[in-house]
Amino acid sequence: MANSAQARKRARQAIATRDSNASLKSALRTSIKKVKKAIAAGDKEAAMKQYQESQATIDRIADKKIVHKNTAARTKSRLSQAIKVMAV
Repeated sequence: MANSAQARKRARQAIATRDSNASLKSALRTSIKKVKKAIAAGDKEAAMKQYQESQATIDRIADKKIVHKNTAARTKSRLSQAIKVMAV
């Protein structure tokens, strides 16, 4: 347990930050799943629309350093490639 007032405050802040980060990561995973679901359904138009929405979410979370920027770029690239190879 933290002994100084500063350490107690940092412990409280760490809990709040962890909760916030967990929520953002969950939103990231959800947006990726929505795109994958649209791809699996075979609807290219819906997949593209969902990809555009999730792209903003992925970038926003990468900017906050919740996930590494290369991880975000790789994820967007893979989703984009999956949409490109879909039958029209």
